[in-house]
Amino acid sequence: MVSVLLGSVLSDNAALSAGLRVFSGGAGAFLVITTFLSAAKTVVLPRGGSNRLTRLVFVATRYLFEFRAHPKQPFHERDRILALWAPIGLLLLPFAWSTAMTIGFTGLHFAVGNDGLRSSFLRSGSSWFTLGSEPSRALPLAVLSFVQAAIGIVLTALLISYLPSIYQAYQRRETLVGLLESRAGIPPHPAVMLTRYQRINAIDTLDDDLFGKWETWFVEVEESHLSFAALAFFRSPRPERSWITAAGCVLDTAALRLACLDMPFSGRTALCLRTGFLALRRLAEYFHTPYDEDPLPTDPISVTRAEFNDVLIELRAAGLPLRANEDEMWAAFQGWRVNYDKALVGLAKLIVAPDGRWSSDRDGDRIVPKFGLLRPGSRVHRGGRIR
Repeated sequence: MVSVLLGSVLSDNAALSAGLRVFSGGAGAFLVITTFLSAAKTVVLPRGGSNRLTRLVFVATRYLFEFRAHPKQPFHERDRILALWAPIGLLLLPFAWSTAMTIGFTGLHFAVGNDGLRSSFLRSGSSWFTLGSEPSRALPLAVLSFVQAAIGIVLTALLISYLPSIYQAYQRRETLVGLLESRAGIPPHPAVMLTRYQRINAIDTLDDDLFGKWETWFVEVEESHLSFAALAFFRSPRPERSWITAAGCVLDTAALRLACLDMPFSGRTALCLRTGFLALRRLAEYFHTPYDEDPLPTDPISVTRAEFNDVLIELRAAGLPLRANEDEMWAAFQGWRVNYDKALVGLAKLIVAPDGRWSSDRDGDRIVPKFGLLRPGSRVHRGGRIR
């Protein structure tokens, strides 16, 4: 009778141990695959996609930095603190991937071999960091060690190429942002831009000199900021500058040029404006920032009629050729601005942009980045009629 009971207990223990190893292997494989896909989407995939691990790292660090950079602090102090957020988030990603891979392969080693969790963890860590201090004579465990070491080398190589790509895109973005200071001031504003072009007798060259370059800039920013989501939160070298306030200034300048100036219609300006608000919409969609997908030309915008009239006074005083009917000018400007108004204001709040007229100075709710909250292929906004 005792032998029967002992055999039953041993059998149950063996079944429990086998079940635990199967569960450990399945969980470990899931974690390894998820981490590898996270690294591939972050470093290799040239588009925005769902990335839970990367999002977890950046959102968690964002909350920590926002706790230190309180809104009641002077902006220069907040900017100094938040400038470290994106770089530190990037540096934490390899540690997150390494930790997840080590834990995942610990489960796989435990499932394949006959050792305990401690030995499996030591073997996993040794293989991942290519220390070779925990060799295994069993063929399945040796194969796992080689696979783990190979993945570690591949991810290291990807990271080495990832950081230069980010900083090259950052430098290309900041070149035109820096050049905008001499044209539109700090913070940049479309009235300053148009007035300065008028003063140097270059208003006729505005379309070719400005909007042609910025059309390309919008395309590059959309591509780079969707491929490297953290790049949107890399702040400019000077606290007063920001890529989003610069984008808003250029779009507002284009809208004023088309709506108010008594000059021939410019297709290049219209194309730059369209390219710009499409780029801002797609970035707003990726970061789960709300915007109107199909706005009407008469929908309200964050710029008031009084602010618009003040700009008209500035432009008229500078001698720019304005159209006669102010109501028609306002309606035309409102019809252009409504296409990017909410996306611009939402992104400015998202990245905690410096003060910028008609962009970051608008009222809006605090927004925390989601980094591709949705599943791949799902959409917040399906797009609509874009004018």
